[in-house]
Amino acid sequence: MGFWFGRRRRRSIFDYIDYMFREFEEEIRALEEEIAEMLRRGGASVRGPYVYGVRITIGPDGVPRVEEFGNVKVSKGEGVKILEEMEPLVDVIDHDDEIWIVADLPGASKDKIKVKATEDKVIIRAEDGKKYYKVVELPSKVKPETAKASYKNGVLEIRIKKVKPAKEGEEEPGFEVKVD
Repeated sequence: MGFWFGRRRRRSIFDYIDYMFREFEEEIRALEEEIAEMLRRGGASVRGPYVYGVRITIGPDGVPRVEEFGNVKVSKGEGVKILEEMEPLVDVIDHDDEIWIVADLPGASKDKIKVKATEDKVIIRAEDGKKYYKVVELPSKVKPETAKASYKNGVLEIRIKKVKPAKEGEEEPGFEVKVD
């Protein structure tokens, strides 16, 4: 029987939140047991540390988002996989005429960090003892040639100018393609 169905007394929102946290704790406990069993069997080809984390946020559209980070990946069909590259925790901030990306890369050396930008995504890679890899989908189109990055105290900051939408009456930006 579901949490909200088949109950006679009316539940408060706090009962629902408590229920969700208990469910989440059970999922984490099962994940820990599966990882421990895999390590006992010698199934992990990557030496530790093993990092798995989630961040839960509410998007601008009001929809909750769960973002995983670390080098442990969990999927229903494949179970638990431990990757060689760690997925860093990343924040994407849509700020006026720029997109700001802030990534945590503790222990990485500045000269070993590679950043590649396209119109709709940024790829972050670092290989220096610890390996990091993340593809960041951007909320709007950007001009990749304007990207500027800085790295200090384990935090990578990237700023990229957005493509300005055409004003009413102006021609849309882009390349005209001849139709044969």
